[in-house]
Amino acid sequence: MADNTTTEIKNTAKDFSSGQDVRWCPGCGDYSILAQTQRTAPDLGIDIEKFVWISGIGCAARFPYYMNTYGMHGIHGRAPAIASGVKINNPELSVWVASGDGDLLSIGGNHFIHACRRNIGLKILLFNNRIYGLTKGQYSPTSEKGKKTKSTPFGSIDYPFNPLSLAVGAGASFIARALDRDPKHLQAMMKRAGEHKGTAFLEVYQNCNIFNDGAFELLTDKKTKDDHVLFLEHGKPMIFGKEKNKGIKLDGINPVVVDLTDGKNSVDDLWVHDEMDKNTFRAHIISQFTEMDGFPTPVGVLRQELKSTYENDLHAQLEEAKKIKGEGDLRKLLFSGNMWEVN
Repeated sequence: MADNTTTEIKNTAKDFSSGQDVRWCPGCGDYSILAQTQRTAPDLGIDIEKFVWISGIGCAARFPYYMNTYGMHGIHGRAPAIASGVKINNPELSVWVASGDGDLLSIGGNHFIHACRRNIGLKILLFNNRIYGLTKGQYSPTSEKGKKTKSTPFGSIDYPFNPLSLAVGAGASFIARALDRDPKHLQAMMKRAGEHKGTAFLEVYQNCNIFNDGAFELLTDKKTKDDHVLFLEHGKPMIFGKEKNKGIKLDGINPVVVDLTDGKNSVDDLWVHDEMDKNTFRAHIISQFTEMDGFPTPVGVLRQELKSTYENDLHAQLEEAKKIKGEGDLRKLLFSGNMWEVN
């Protein structure tokens, strides 16, 4: 008798590796992002054939070569636009974007904000090393003011973008941040992004050990990270510090860092994080911690909103139009309406 039972095939991280030689500088943070992506992908329960990786130009843009999935190495800044077209035409695909801070936020900034506001079901990973790495060390849209580089020898006079604030303002429905040197947390954030329905934006602080080494050392060094990183957890108070002795509370609309050992403040006084908060104002305040003296850098899920996606709304609209007008006829459409002859 034939055995008709089937065994579910469980993919592994190795299944998502293309086997190509990875051509990043030794020690680059991109290696960690790639490894955590390949380890997380099987947990999403999606067939390999339904993954698509789209990139632009830059070090991060080599990502599709190393993933054993469909993908495309696009052109500078256009990854969100290309990925939008893929997702809109094939809503069943899991479409991911790999982009650097120069690629996504400089020439690609316009495509990025419109992908966010439309809530297209893309998973956008920003590899943020605060420098142009591929073109050998010029300052980028996220480089800090005063940054001395080959293109700013006396220090940058630009004010940098805050990617989280930008994503909040543009209306992204999932916004998170992770660190390249915290693999378990990075995996958790990738999984959350992959499961979200809508535009999921994940900023990854990534070290460029050649042109901007140590940019995030305070956040990754064992001696200092506890006092400089705030792990956002839904429904939990904002506590940080090596001894868990510091917290953040709201004084009106102003965030305040407090000492939990001074007898004046307790855990009950602290700001409890609500990632589902409909009011984006508080998410914007959290995103600004990065630039505020004495405040820790927030990592984790900043906010999440559950709302309809552009691709689903579009296809629903098309189906409704077909019910009213029937199947379209392109030739008939082109030869109808306003026509004229030129003699």
